[in-house]
Amino acid sequence: MGNLLPLIIQLISGAVGGNVAGSLMKGSSLGTLGNSLAGILGGGLGGQLLGMLGVAAGSGSMDLAGIIGSIASGGVGGGVVMAIIGLIRKAMAK
Repeated sequence: MGNLLPLIIQLISGAVGGNVAGSLMKGSSLGTLGNSLAGILGGGLGGQLLGMLGVAAGSGSMDLAGIIGSIASGGVGGGVVMAIIGLIRKAMAK
């Protein structure tokens, strides 16, 4: 359970990050469900990638720094992936 909780935190914060990015980028938003799914994907990938690179402070641990690192890396990863998918979708619609 110790290795699973940071991943769950990253997925949830990725969904939140995806929806925040979608609300900031009205023209590229994928809708609530699309933003959440893209955010979950980005939160999981971004959190794991930053954790492997050692960028996320304390990634994988359950102390306060590890939890904050998981939230930040998941949220940023979710927002970035949602923004990329939204911009690609917008460009293809033209």
